[in-house]
Amino acid sequence: MQQTAPRHFSMLRGFHLADFFTLGNAACGVGAVFLAMLYLASGDISHFLASAALAPAAFAFDVLDGRIARARHEHSPLGRELDSLSDVISFGVAPAALGFAAGLQGGWDAAALIYFVCCGVSRLARYNVTAEALAEAGGKVRYFEGTPIPTSVLLTGMLAWAAWQDRLGDALWGGALELGPWVLHPLALLFVLSGTLMVSKTLRIPKL
Repeated sequence: MQQTAPRHFSMLRGFHLADFFTLGNAACGVGAVFLAMLYLASGDISHFLASAALAPAAFAFDVLDGRIARARHEHSPLGRELDSLSDVISFGVAPAALGFAAGLQGGWDAAALIYFVCCGVSRLARYNVTAEALAEAGGKVRYFEGTPIPTSVLLTGMLAWAAWQDRLGDALWGGALELGPWVLHPLALLFVLSGTLMVSKTLRIPKL
């Protein structure tokens, strides 16, 4: 009998070079989440800073995969889906996990972080559907509706600066407010703002 290669090897043979850079993006995001959890367990600030440092690394992979795909003319539906799934991890879940580790642990904080991630997921899904529809019409996506999800690296940078200034936990900028049954750290509202800008349909940003 003729032996066939395992399915996972067959799938990898269908990947383009750019797709492996996309997976590098996803790996950075997962590593950032693990390091944020490790910080909660250890209290070692180096774990928090290492988690934050993986955000620009993920962004670099995200930029490179697009440039490689364009240079090699290797755009594909698989690559687009991989990119979106990786971005959800690195620029959605990872910043939210880092925010939680930083001290945004009140009930309203958690709601804000969940809202932020859901906005990121919705924004990427909308872009994929729009891009596919335009491709079918023979068009080209000329702009983003709403801010791209990688802009969340600004939130990660802010949290890294807070850590550097020893302003995590109870020392977070803005303090904490008791609103009804839950606590809100005003800093969490920046995640709400970021998520809202991502799903905005009136904000149009040219695609480079």
